[in-house]
Amino acid sequence: MSCSVIIPACNEEDYLEKTLACIAGARAFASELQVEVIVVDNASSDRTASIAASAGVKVVKEPVRNIARARNRGAASSAGEWFVFIDADTLVPEYLLRRIAGLLQDPACIGGAADAINTSNRMIVRLYLGFWRIIGTVGGLAQGAVQFCRREAFEAAGGYDESLWIGEDVDFYIRLKKLAKRNNHRVHFMRDVRVHPSSRRFDRWSVWEIFLRTNPLFILLFRRHRSAWKGWYDQLIR
Repeated sequence: MSCSVIIPACNEEDYLEKTLACIAGARAFASELQVEVIVVDNASSDRTASIAASAGVKVVKEPVRNIARARNRGAASSAGEWFVFIDADTLVPEYLLRRIAGLLQDPACIGGAADAINTSNRMIVRLYLGFWRIIGTVGGLAQGAVQFCRREAFEAAGGYDESLWIGEDVDFYIRLKKLAKRNNHRVHFMRDVRVHPSSRRFDRWSVWEIFLRTNPLFILLFRRHRSAWKGWYDQLIR
């Protein structure tokens, strides 16, 4: 089996090296797999691309700063039979790729996601994020810290929606589940695989800003408006 690990990255010099080290460990743990790692440099102005190149992974460019476009560009540049999308600030366990490969041995499984544990130095924020994590799990949703799918499922679902500036990961997962249902297939949410995105925004944003920008209603109303997401695209938090 061949796998393409796709990492969208915009100004991630402070986090990318650790993420790539985790992925290297996962590749070594699943040495029976053919794995390529692709970092999509999404208009970075720092050392993101050079760090990726120094790690020996493939680097492709996406000049338009949009995470959906970056994810799709990585998929278009890949050679794997299945994709694993990993955010550039996310630490993953060494057994991740082998676990996904095991799931995809079942032809009925077309994709899925890992359980993302968002943390913060502030207790109120940890409780708030924990609440939304439970809601998301009960609602069958999954964020894009780690998502995976077969190539043909990605293409059939239409990839990530490039008109979205936020929430493209949840949107894609919903469409992947609908595709699975139509074809009597399934997606698998890996509750036993926990990944850890950086808590940088939650540590630096004010509490009211966290409450606003993680509110599903706000996201739904403004996800197609770039101006509402300067914290992601213009005012990059390191």
